[in-house]
Amino acid sequence: MPVLYDGEVRIVKVGPMGPDYNNAYILTDPETKEGVIIDAPAEPEKLLREIADTKVKAVIITHGHDDHVAGYSQMRQDTGVPFYVHPDDAHMMPEPAEERMNDGDMINVGKLQLKVIHTPGHTQGGVCLLVGKHLFAGDTLFPGGPGRTGSPEAFRQLKHSIETKLLELPDDTFFYPGHGDDGNIGKTRRDIQVFNSTEHPAHLCGDIDWIPN
Repeated sequence: MPVLYDGEVRIVKVGPMGPDYNNAYILTDPETKEGVIIDAPAEPEKLLREIADTKVKAVIITHGHDDHVAGYSQMRQDTGVPFYVHPDDAHMMPEPAEERMNDGDMINVGKLQLKVIHTPGHTQGGVCLLVGKHLFAGDTLFPGGPGRTGSPEAFRQLKHSIETKLLELPDDTFFYPGHGDDGNIGKTRRDIQVFNSTEHPAHLCGDIDWIPN
């Protein structure tokens, strides 16, 4: 599996996993070898094979949709570590999570500091996780567009989350979504500026591209 970055944090991307082609991530402090797993999709054996010498201390769930927690119970059994979830998605977990995380919280593992950024819209408890200039976006943000939304109100909420919280980050921040390829904040900022320069129907929601093909 690809090592996306190997500096002050080691980032391994595992995927595609399961029928929805999910990504999961292993973050490791290179000094202490302590680390975390982000998300628990189907086929957790693929993820657990890549742990290597990482001393996993926690599993963090970006949001509660089934494809991101299909391997939840198996991973709880195999790792024995606490699971973190935002309170608004706690009811969506297959089993109760041990820990709650809220906007602005810092999760410390080894020398790693993961900042929790609450980004509701795709789900009410959706979060992104920031480590330095590396953002783990779940299904909040993808290259070219936001995550899928089920109503115009949810789309407006998700877009607001992205614009007020994620676009505050530097242009050279990389983001790693729950499916597909990676992106960066600078490109997203430019794409949203184009999107905002045109009119859109009030009922807009679903799968949306910032710049339609």
